[in-house]
Amino acid sequence: MSGFHPDFGNVDRLTKQAVRPGTLRVYRLLLALGGWLVGRRVEQAVSSRGRRIWVYRPEGDGPHPALLWLHGGGLIFGNPVTEHDFARQVAAEIGAVVALPTYGFAPERPYPAGIEDAYAALEWLAAAPGVDPARIAVGGDSAGGGLAAALAILARDRGGPAVRFQMLHEPMLDEATRTRPAPDPETMRMWNPAINTWAWDGYLRNVDGPVPATASPSRLADPAGLPPAWIGVGTRDLFHAEVRDYAGRLAAAGIPVDFHEVEGAFHGFAAVRKDAPVSKDYVARMKAALAAALN
Repeated sequence: MSGFHPDFGNVDRLTKQAVRPGTLRVYRLLLALGGWLVGRRVEQAVSSRGRRIWVYRPEGDGPHPALLWLHGGGLIFGNPVTEHDFARQVAAEIGAVVALPTYGFAPERPYPAGIEDAYAALEWLAAAPGVDPARIAVGGDSAGGGLAAALAILARDRGGPAVRFQMLHEPMLDEATRTRPAPDPETMRMWNPAINTWAWDGYLRNVDGPVPATASPSRLADPAGLPPAWIGVGTRDLFHAEVRDYAGRLAAAGIPVDFHEVEGAFHGFAAVRKDAPVSKDYVARMKAALAAALN
């Protein structure tokens, strides 16, 4: 279909909705099985909230910089196994300890379960052996990127572990996306307005009154004091407008922001078309920014 980046080839057969309410349980089980098979070979810790954290360490005793990286899945599914290769690369290439935390999913565990699980993982990482607590970054993909943005806000507001840098890859930031006029569904891949609305509704089902910024970072009133950010998104992503707006608001408040748009890229492009030159270039720029921020 025209309008997508030519590096991606034919995208007509890519799904417009990665998961549906009726298939959610099966999809979670498949990811859990994959996580069990791969996770047996990965160091694991447990946070104060009883959540498992996959840990990847570089060579040497440290202290090393560190990255808390949150997996995607629309706040309703996911597993650290999807970030396994990226975590190994960051540990080896940048010399950082990488922590991939698990967290609770909506609708069974709505806000604030996910962000509190992430905060407990950040506290664990800041106190972990071999980690320099002054050089910690938070980041994530999709829903994980949204949680990372919320985590930077929560750590600032609580005076918690210092976050030096935030790296937000196609982050899910704005619950208001579910009430805005939807883009043409034919331009969507992997994540569309229907599943986005269902996911946000489940995540926020216990929120009465105004939605807080630690649930939907786009509700942030004052960005002052947040760490510098690298933010990236494709122009064919459902989240494109909200991500661009968030990057602009941070920059307008004086927060250093490195914003990257990928023309014609759909949600999940860096994973679904990871061998495409444009995807490789995007991930390389992301890792270079992280290395510069932490080292």
